[in-house]
Amino acid sequence: MNAEQFYPIFLRAGKVTIDSRTVQKNDLFFAFSGEQFNAAVMADKAFESGALAVIVEQKEYENEAKNIFYVPSTLIFLQELAKYHRNNLNIPIIALTGSNGKTTTKELIHAVLSEKFRVQYTFGNLNNHIGVPLTMLSIRPEHEIAVIEMGANHQKEIEMLCSIAEPDFGYITNFGKAHLEGFGGFEGVVKGKSELYDYLKSNGKTILVNENDSIQLQKTADYPNRITFGKENSQYFFKEFSEKNYVGLAFGSRKIQSKLTGSYNFTNLCAAAAFGLHFGIGIDEIKSAIENYIPTNMRSQIMQKDGKTMVLDTYNANPSSMTESLKNFSSFEGTKTIIIGDMLELGEESEKEHGDILKFAKAMNFDEIMTVGKYFKMVNGSEKAFENTENLIGFLKENKIKSKNILLKASRGIALEKIISFI
Repeated sequence: MNAEQFYPIFLRAGKVTIDSRTVQKNDLFFAFSGEQFNAAVMADKAFESGALAVIVEQKEYENEAKNIFYVPSTLIFLQELAKYHRNNLNIPIIALTGSNGKTTTKELIHAVLSEKFRVQYTFGNLNNHIGVPLTMLSIRPEHEIAVIEMGANHQKEIEMLCSIAEPDFGYITNFGKAHLEGFGGFEGVVKGKSELYDYLKSNGKTILVNENDSIQLQKTADYPNRITFGKENSQYFFKEFSEKNYVGLAFGSRKIQSKLTGSYNFTNLCAAAAFGLHFGIGIDEIKSAIENYIPTNMRSQIMQKDGKTMVLDTYNANPSSMTESLKNFSSFEGTKTIIIGDMLELGEESEKEHGDILKFAKAMNFDEIMTVGKYFKMVNGSEKAFENTENLIGFLKENKIKSKNILLKASRGIALEKIISFI
């Protein structure tokens, strides 16, 4: 069984899933196995749930009478099927990666392009070696364009994802101090993320470039197929403004007010608007899309609770995004408390980077600083340095925060959003 032979079955299927609990009639179920589980044991159950076909990597579970097929590796077969499907698609694919802002930018691009096209895009954070193939296989004949988010924490990962998605357009949001442990430092981050540029250049595809980013400029210098924004002589020039803690952009005489906080989101808005203009979407439609986009994913999300303004940014954190969040929050009017949690995957740089962030935060004269996690506890001798979220919750049950504004910022693993109901 290879991808070409299996493809007619795929074309008759509903969705592709790797979760046996979600299998419905006419679905394809890929039975992934790991050290702690063997999903192939669920093959018969998936068939009974109505699966059109099941892919297993244990020969003993094969039963072609039930469309249960054996392959040496379910992961490789999933990726090969996604590649084969991509080669049968005739729509533009936009790929984006970067250290910060990938998901917000992806959602903004989707919102803008949906004003004119039927768009498929990465759902949630399915942006890795499994998620990208699943997203590719969710593209159906009715879709006219797709936006694929690519995440990476080591070299060659973006290169591999590009070989699956074969993007026609690409954008790198920025290069920051994220996943330093896997990439081997900041230079490794730049090299790893730039694998998207390498693919686009070698295949004569189009790169979206923020000309205010010196690394993007350097990496795309003299490359002819570019869409540019950021400077007055760029192809598209936007001006930043902010109102009531929300960031917006102006294009000519038109002002577009988003529901996102932080200047760091300005370039995310610009990228979405630039792609929209490139694909022939009018500024009125772009304005409508951006102004109606409401973040609900714990990224730069502003919430009101009991008369307090909370900035919920707990989906991800690294030194670059943490610095920008603190800068932005310092501009809020009124008293301010920050609750910052550990930034993960920094490797041997962890203690230094957490120390630098704490020093930076103290210099901004916030009314109250609380930290959560073992790395911040290493560098924070305060009584408000908590080992974990549960310890902080215990403190908040007895001590209410008095500040008008509260920032929550941490890596996903800290689960800082659990404290919201105790504020």
